[in-house]
Amino acid sequence: MNTNQFNVHFSLQRLATEISSAPINKSLRKAAVLVPLLEVNGQLQILLTRRALHLRAHPGQYSFPGGKVDDADNSLVETALREADEEIGLSPDNVTIVGSFPSHATFTGFEVTPIIGLINQPFDIILDPGEVAETFWVPLQYFTNANNRYTFSFFRNGNDFDVHYMPYKGKFIWGVTAAIIDLLCRHIELSKS
Repeated sequence: MNTNQFNVHFSLQRLATEISSAPINKSLRKAAVLVPLLEVNGQLQILLTRRALHLRAHPGQYSFPGGKVDDADNSLVETALREADEEIGLSPDNVTIVGSFPSHATFTGFEVTPIIGLINQPFDIILDPGEVAETFWVPLQYFTNANNRYTFSFFRNGNDFDVHYMPYKGKFIWGVTAAIIDLLCRHIELSKS
């Protein structure tokens, strides 16, 4: 799949009602993540990070660049772009925003909004070791294969929740990150039909 075939208009209302996350309430801290996609040799690649082990929230987990909304941020898009610049050295000028997904709530108290962005040009990744332990690219085609995406039901506080997970080359991607990837893949499947 190349970006010319990639449906860059994200109308996710068909999928929004299918999101199974912790209940969203007003006391959650707002956060945004950038879902960075880069076309390499006609194929889209998705960039993931592994959070530093000393962080209080989600240490060592695989994630997208992102974080809490700052008072100076004018929008969730600005939050996602600022965090990607700080964490991996991806300049906001090098990203074309193509849409966003509905927010996901986490049990750790965050309401996370995914922002989808196409990276315009390859760039040199510069890690902030205070935030990110490593980065890696995955061909999006790997995730669009439904056989590489798994879900199990988790019971908590009287409710069932779907927990998504995706193993990739010894890495275990799960939780909100995997749910966002699953939503992206299902959106692409709907776009093709």
